[in-house]
Amino acid sequence: MSDTWTPSARQRERDAYRRRQNLRSLLIAVVSTVVIGGLLIAGMVSAPGWQRTQETFFNWDKAVDAFPDVLAGFWINVKVFGASAVCVLILGMVLAILKTLTGPVFWPVRALATVYIDVFRGLPMILLLLLVGFGVPALNLTGAPTDPVVLGCIALVLSYSAYVAEVFRAGIESIHPSQRAAARSLGLSGSQTMRFVVLPQAVRRVVPPLLNDLVSLSKDSGLISVLGAAIDSVRAAQIKTAESFNFTPYVVAGLLFLVLTIPMTRITDRISRRYGAVPGGGHV
Repeated sequence: MSDTWTPSARQRERDAYRRRQNLRSLLIAVVSTVVIGGLLIAGMVSAPGWQRTQETFFNWDKAVDAFPDVLAGFWINVKVFGASAVCVLILGMVLAILKTLTGPVFWPVRALATVYIDVFRGLPMILLLLLVGFGVPALNLTGAPTDPVVLGCIALVLSYSAYVAEVFRAGIESIHPSQRAAARSLGLSGSQTMRFVVLPQAVRRVVPPLLNDLVSLSKDSGLISVLGAAIDSVRAAQIKTAESFNFTPYVVAGLLFLVLTIPMTRITDRISRRYGAVPGGGHV
């Protein structure tokens, strides 16, 4: 008797049926995509102002001319995003822990964390950028930053840390109290319980919404252009547009942001499916 397993006739029939269904779904998706994409392109090209739009927004020569300056500015956006993301995650975690502390002695700390989150989550991003970007230098404080890029990072951190703190807090409070009690019964202190039992599970649960906030942060890094002196990709595109009154540099800047955000979005979707946030999602 052979030890090699061979599928039965019924199993082979099932496998063949699944392959046919997958091929059928793939063909339907391809045809649907081609039809919808063709209709969208046909509708855009047949618009009365398409010729002028093409010359104003999709001029190849203008795109090639603006690309080096816009790319150099985009590198500033990437650095702003990277530095801000690290600070946002650290500050957001600290705020979440402070807000979840229990006991009357911690009431002032919880109140301060709540006020911080309410204020900076309620202010519009552009308004906060203007207040920090022009208000901090006006104070003439010794040692206070005056670089618009640094000030832009500070405004982004203030706003997004408030959002991320609530995401972390939701994860911390989702851990069942019995796990804290079990950890304490094993001899762990309160801080050890938080560090070794609560936080690892809480962070894992909130990874998908956390990545969504980071994707939004990467896009909002372009808002530092409102501070004027910060020559990021949006500001560089604005300068090139002012030279020729052609808006193609804005399209170039938009494509560069898509190069950054689309992979992050796909990673977010993959992680969401992995942790069950999107049950059954992603199937064709």
